Amino acid sequence: MPSPDIVIIGAGIGGATIAHALAPSGAEILVLDKGGQLPDRPENRDARAIFQRGFFRPEESWYDSDGNPFNPGNYYCNGGNSKFYGAVLLRYRAEDFDGIAHADGDAPAWPFRYGELAPHYDEAERLFKVRGRAGEDPTEPPRSGDFAFPPVPDERAIAEVRERLTRIGLKPFSLPLGVDIDTWLSHGRTPWDAFPDARTGKMDAETCALLPALEHANVRLQNHCEVRRLIPAPDGRRIEAVEYLEGGELKRVTPRLVVLAAGAVRSAAILLASAPGGLANGSGLVGRHFMNHNLSAMIGVDPRFTNDSIYQKTFALNDFYLGDGKGGPPLGNVQLLGRVSGTILKSDLRKVPEFLLNAVARKTIDFLIMSEDLPDPASRVRLDGEKIVLEWRRSNMTAHEGLKVVMRQALKQAGFPIVLTHLFDRKTPSHQCGTIRIGTDPGQAPLDPFGRAFDHRNLFVADASTLVTSAAVNPSLTVAALSLRTAKHIRETELNR
Repeated sequence: MPSPDIVIIGAGIGGATIAHALAPSGAEILVLDKGGQLPDRPENRDARAIFQRGFFRPEESWYDSDGNPFNPGNYYCNGGNSKFYGAVLLRYRAEDFDGIAHADGDAPAWPFRYGELAPHYDEAERLFKVRGRAGEDPTEPPRSGDFAFPPVPDERAIAEVRERLTRIGLKPFSLPLGVDIDTWLSHGRTPWDAFPDARTGKMDAETCALLPALEHANVRLQNHCEVRRLIPAPDGRRIEAVEYLEGGELKRVTPRLVVLAAGAVRSAAILLASAPGGLANGSGLVGRHFMNHNLSAMIGVDPRFTNDSIYQKTFALNDFYLGDGKGGPPLGNVQLLGRVSGTILKSDLRKVPEFLLNAVARKTIDFLIMSEDLPDPASRVRLDGEKIVLEWRRSNMTAHEGLKVVMRQALKQAGFPIVLTHLFDRKTPSHQCGTIRIGTDPGQAPLDPFGRAFDHRNLFVADASTLVTSAAVNPSLTVAALSLRTAKHIRETELNR
């Protein structure tokens, strides 16, 4: 088999999107994915299987800074974590690219402003068939027009909560979502958030990007291939080969270009495993600046309220995104969670009868409270032999606690007298990013602003590891937009020469 022009490592949001964008070029493209196609099976819509038994969680362990193992909850399948995601496809705010001062430190500026990425955001929204409505979000950045599809409708109970929050002066807006709700519900009346999608209505990386890419004869997918390392050429200035394990056999492929898109943790681990001191690591920063949003569940309880919704997750609040409303620093984003049932609650409250938890859940509204995690070189991915060690240092918790305070007050004012919170831990794949960031200075970043490694001209990275900051919104659309921008650069500089 002849060597491909391009090898793409990973088929999540970044890898699938760049495969889709490069497919029309005619270049021979090979996508290597650690997982395979997610089958349509009963467990896909079984909350007990997903939340209580951890049916889909991978059989692997990472380690914390104290050497304690934990199951990370990342998913290996075509489409990656997007097969399980909440399908929220929000743009970063324009201010996120400029650098923002927070209570506990500063988020640095990006090497370009929002306007540079705006056309690629437009393209990404079209690719992922995003549903939404422009003009509702007070922090919305400039855009060329409205969404191509109307927003996913509020269910009765959710419309009531939106009205309660509007009445107290907040500005709930329709979440930009990648969900064909009619198709989703036709396969089972469940939420989509954290429920896997087997091509049943969620606009994930496999459905929207990978499958259309594979319609091109020049694009091939090899599943169940775990990339172990990249092999540099003798002069060290380019990547000569990709080494991967398939069916217990160690294999090599020698492409012209390599696109690394295995995710913020795995991509960094591959580079660190590829050479003493790591590849693409002249800056010494590969694996560093790991970020993972500060996330809490916030549940409002009102005994007079009945939540009979199925999916729930249709609106968000950015009233406190750029400030606390009283001249204070930014706090973050608030969005509805997928419907939290008693079956889901049982995964953490195992001693409480499920029927009782279901009765309580019918009186609740469930939110996700999200604050920015600031980049810190001490927060990092490293290797201990073949073990992945994640030394995550939480940051910006003043903002997170402040967001919980103002939202707790808002929910009580809106008629939910009891408000409960739960801080998510590292076992949740909470928007992992950073580790191989872009920049203009080779001493301060492994990659240039287009995702090309400063040290190896034929190596690009196209996943959440490239993000300079985490902002305080879901990263998927930004990863897709950056991948489209990188693909355009590859076509112009590498494939059209």
